[in-house]
Amino acid sequence: MTDPKTYIAPAEEKMEMAVAYLDETLARIRAGKANPKILDGVRVDYYGSMVPVSNVANVAVPDARTITITPWEKSMFKVIEKAIINSEVGITPENNGEVIRLSIPPLTEDRRKALVKQCKAEAENAKVSVRNARRDAIDGLKKAVKQGMPEDVEKDAEGNVQKIHDKYLKRIDDIFAAKEKEILTV
Repeated sequence: MTDPKTYIAPAEEKMEMAVAYLDETLARIRAGKANPKILDGVRVDYYGSMVPVSNVANVAVPDARTITITPWEKSMFKVIEKAIINSEVGITPENNGEVIRLSIPPLTEDRRKALVKQCKAEAENAKVSVRNARRDAIDGLKKAVKQGMPEDVEKDAEGNVQKIHDKYLKRIDDIFAAKEKEILTV
């Protein structure tokens, strides 16, 4: 007899990964407030290898509308500036020779709505991943019944998978609601 945990544990792991991915993806979406995570996707050439900006400079948030980048080497100013301009951040850096500043402009109402829509799509993708993990676990349990697992054990395990599924869907909804509130707060 196979143990139901052999199907439940991988499903829960996939669900956890979906939620973690959503959390990371939403952190990169600009919400009108300065957040150093919007620079996570920006890579710079540092002695032949592409590294995140945070690996070659100090990234700080002195106030709600500004991100400051202080490169550790003078030669990195132009490289970092060029990488930010060519990235999807959508902000033009200001360089005074000491520090690179990114001034976060306030979002328009249309832009806020577009960002909420983008966040909702990301949340929906995460929900689909969670549902797929649940489906895979339940399919595995049904196959295990054919291999000798008692049906009552399979039904209990299905109930557990559903509870785990519901827990992760609630977490996704909570993460999305928090991000939506952050974006819509002026």
